[in-house]
Amino acid sequence: MYIIAGLGNPGDKYTRTRHNMGFRVVDKLADDLNVDITKAKFKSLIGECRIGTHKVLLVKPQTYMNLSGDALREVANFYKIPSENIIIIYDDIDIPLGSIRIRKFGGPGTHNGMRSIVSQLGTTEFPRIRTGVGSGGGSLVDHVIGKVSKYENTILDETAAKAAKAAQDIIEVGIDKAMNLNNTTKKKD
Repeated sequence: MYIIAGLGNPGDKYTRTRHNMGFRVVDKLADDLNVDITKAKFKSLIGECRIGTHKVLLVKPQTYMNLSGDALREVANFYKIPSENIIIIYDDIDIPLGSIRIRKFGGPGTHNGMRSIVSQLGTTEFPRIRTGVGSGGGSLVDHVIGKVSKYENTILDETAAKAAKAAQDIIEVGIDKAMNLNNTTKKKD
């Protein structure tokens, strides 16, 4: 069994912001797999599906970004999911807009949602998909939760589609092959 968790903030105010890329990816995956993510449980919205032969929970924590680990810990503990089967998807300002990076493990960097997850799960040994939103050059808060242009939203939708495919690849072909197939590099913003 796997968890694919997208990080974001609940509420219409944040829906199409850069900081909600995790939610956007999980929503794209749910659309592709014809799954509803509507069950409210474990401080999250959850949808159940299959990818290949594996049962998968699509999870959108509703705790706000900085407390994402609270929700993820509850889901993982209830279903006894090992950390290597928990795939976290989130926005990353250190990756150029439109790029994605899959990593097997690693520290949380400057991302508060990831800090919460590492703290609550007690490990950095879980796969993650980082979606590039660029750094913007101004205020970090304004960049990640501020208004996004129509042009950039198109790029973010394309990025979400790539990341959704990458999440399926991790489960279907393994993380090493998924990294070879999906890790992209673009020039810095």
